[in-house]
Amino acid sequence: MATLILSVIGSDRPGLTQALAGAVLAAGGNWLESHLSRLGGLYVGSVRVELAADRVEALRAAVAAVDAQGLEVRIAPAAEGAEEARGEAVRFSLVGADRPGIVHQVTAVLSALGVNIEAFDTKISAGAETGAAMFNVEARLRLPPGMTAGQVQDALEAISGEIMVDISLAPAEAA
Repeated sequence: MATLILSVIGSDRPGLTQALAGAVLAAGGNWLESHLSRLGGLYVGSVRVELAADRVEALRAAVAAVDAQGLEVRIAPAAEGAEEARGEAVRFSLVGADRPGIVHQVTAVLSALGVNIEAFDTKISAGAETGAAMFNVEARLRLPPGMTAGQVQDALEAISGEIMVDISLAPAEAA
């Protein structure tokens, strides 16, 4: 069996997920998981599929038909034999007044600690009381073995005053 990642981007319109699912099905593939969304007026995302190794070219042909409909699809093999993630998984939340540099500063701290970002979702929302633009992050982090969520919390709180955000970490739900 082959496990592949499909990366997709195109102008958002009804029917794109169905067209992509049809291509996977036509090639005899199984849709395992996906992250698809509307972002900046575009349909973007990724899909992990599994199919018989001798059906990969059939998938490429089926995807070409979707490409012709204006959805750019790239296919890459998933990492073979990826080792099991080790270390604690935590849910990370951040809310603060929007300004340039928040993501850079937060990810610099996480990177310096050796923390892996497994999922990272951001959005802008209106503040409840002021209506001001608020930057929101919801992420799933994988800590290095032996590191605690408290250590990560301390490192992030050291910059939270500087970037004016509220940060929280909690145990992640099983993936």
